[in-house]
Amino acid sequence: MFNFSLETKKETKIDDQITYDFIALGVGPAGLNAALYATRKGLKTLLVGSEIGGQLKNTSDVDNYLGLGLIDAEDMIEKFLDHATKLEVPMLTGVYIKKIEKQDDLFYITLDNGQILKSITVLYALGGSPRKLNVEGEKEFSSKGVSYCVTCDAPFFKQKHVVVAGGGNSAIDAALDLTRTASKVTIIHRSQFRADQKSIDKLLAMPNVDVFLETQILSMHGDTNLKYLKVLDKKTNQVRNFETDGIFIEIGSIPNTQLIDGMISLNTGKEIIVNQNQQTNVAGFYAAGDVTENPHKQIIIAAAEGAKAALEAAIYINKRGE
Repeated sequence: MFNFSLETKKETKIDDQITYDFIALGVGPAGLNAALYATRKGLKTLLVGSEIGGQLKNTSDVDNYLGLGLIDAEDMIEKFLDHATKLEVPMLTGVYIKKIEKQDDLFYITLDNGQILKSITVLYALGGSPRKLNVEGEKEFSSKGVSYCVTCDAPFFKQKHVVVAGGGNSAIDAALDLTRTASKVTIIHRSQFRADQKSIDKLLAMPNVDVFLETQILSMHGDTNLKYLKVLDKKTNQVRNFETDGIFIEIGSIPNTQLIDGMISLNTGKEIIVNQNQQTNVAGFYAAGDVTENPHKQIIIAAAEGAKAALEAAIYINKRGE
C-alpha cells in the first residue's frame, strides 16, 4: 500500500547485546514522534513495530492536523516517516512484540523473530482499534460513509443526514457534536441508552435529532458511497431500509494491552492508566496514544503524548543513580 521500502527495514540488523536508553513500541504517530524526540535528546533509541502508520492506515483523509490542512493519510504517513528518516531515527519494522518483562531495572522485549531487546525505558504505543458492528457492508464502505471518529470526519458531513450507532456516553457526545454541522442526526441503538441522563436529555432537546432504540443495524448498502442501512425493529420484528448520508459507529474501542495486562495498571476498559507525564505505575515505562485512558483519540494528541513520554524518559535516565 505504501512505498516505504519496509522490507529493507525489516532486515535491519539490531545488536541485541546493546542496552538502549529508550525503545518506542508502536510505529504510529505516538511512537514515531517519541523516537524522534528521544533521538534528538541524544538517547540511544530504537523504534519497533510492524507497519509504519498505525491507525492512520485505516483513515483516508485528515483535515485537523495543524499546519497540514486536508491531507491524504498515506501522504501524512510518508511525511512523518520522511522526517524521522532524515533525523536518522533507528527503526526496526516488520516485527511483532511477543513479550515484555522487567528484570534488574531493565526492560526485556521479546520479538517474533527471536530477538530480545534491552532498554532502560520503554514507551508502549501499540494503539487500539475501534469496535465494529461487524455487519455486511461495514468494511466495504469504511471511509465512504462509515466513520469511527466524529472529530475527524464531521466536517465532511456538513448539512447531511447522519446516523450515530451506539447508546453510551461516547455516542451521545458524538451526536451532540454532529448536531452543530449535520442537518439531521439519528441515533440507532440495539438496546436502551447507557449514557448519563443529563446528556440524554440535552440530546433529545435538539430539534434535529431522532432516536430509534431497540433497533439493530443488519447491513450497509450503497454504490460508491453508503446510501442506506438495513435495520431491524426488535419490538415489531420488522426489517426496513433507512436512508442516510453516513454513519458514525461509536461503540468504544479495543486497546492493544494484552502484552502488559497484569504488569501495568489498566482501567476497566483495559486502557493504560497514565499521569499527565505519560508515566505508568511502573518506573521507566510510559504509554501514549490510543492505548491510554485519554478519551481523545486524535493523531495530534498521540504525537504530543509521544513527545512528552520521550522528554520524561530523558529526565528519568538523567536522574538514574542519583
